[in-house]
Amino acid sequence: MAAAEGVVGPAPQPSSKVKAFLRLVMIEHSVFALPFAYIAALTAMFQWDENIHWGRLLLVTIAMVGLRTFAMAANRIIDREIDAKNPRTAGREIVTGAVSVRQGWTGAAVALAVFLGAAALLNPLCLALAPIAIVPMVVYPYGKRFTNFPHAILGLAQAMGPVGAWIAISGSWSWDAVILGLAVGIWIGGFDLIFGCQDVAADRAHGVKSVPARFGIPAALYGARACHVVTVLLFAWYALATDAGGFFWFGLVIVAVAFVYEHSLVKPGDLSRLNRAFFTVNGFIGIALFVCALLDLLVRGLTI
Repeated sequence: MAAAEGVVGPAPQPSSKVKAFLRLVMIEHSVFALPFAYIAALTAMFQWDENIHWGRLLLVTIAMVGLRTFAMAANRIIDREIDAKNPRTAGREIVTGAVSVRQGWTGAAVALAVFLGAAALLNPLCLALAPIAIVPMVVYPYGKRFTNFPHAILGLAQAMGPVGAWIAISGSWSWDAVILGLAVGIWIGGFDLIFGCQDVAADRAHGVKSVPARFGIPAALYGARACHVVTVLLFAWYALATDAGGFFWFGLVIVAVAFVYEHSLVKPGDLSRLNRAFFTVNGFIGIALFVCALLDLLVRGLTI
């Protein structure tokens, strides 16, 4: 009787909807962006009064997670038709219906409100500049429809994190933060080149633009290597600009070795270890550099 009436199971509970939304936005991947926001924020605190301001650091965390959640939700919604045509992404929650478009936009709106609220509580400049951080997050998913270099848009979006975190603490512009932001943006743009290699066939079949789809996997991997060389150089420039000590430089050595290992995992004819290169190694890079940067600041006098 129930089957005949079209009832196929119990209605989804609110908790399951929240879990599905969190899976949709891959909330655990905040690990890629947060460490560098913390490096910027803690360095700004060190230069300000050498004390960690936990309330401000909490607001920076809330703002970063809120903005990233909004960006991921918007990305998944905007890309839902493209994702449905790609076997790798066809199981995403917005495609399968585990999260409806309406629910996705509701979650995105809540995340955006959280971001703006945290920015307002930090200082007026953060709130005034918030739209500049939001725009590339929305433009990125459309980028693959009109440019072969959407990875650059993603890099620009991610570069906002350290800059915003520094402004959140100091209330003023910092070129040191820009150097760190560029390093992060080029780093993420580089590993997005690697990540995009697995979608070449689907992208070419459906007219989705990217460096791997347009120029081939070998060119994309060479481009990623170049990006990561530049990333290391920019991290070194940031260390010099902020008078970083031995622990930070040790962390930079770890990052350089991790990059070498990452690129050894992925070959033009063998992408079988791409997920290890993308998720494991890049997550390690952010955490390792943050730990070393924190130790360096503590040794130099930052007070907890």
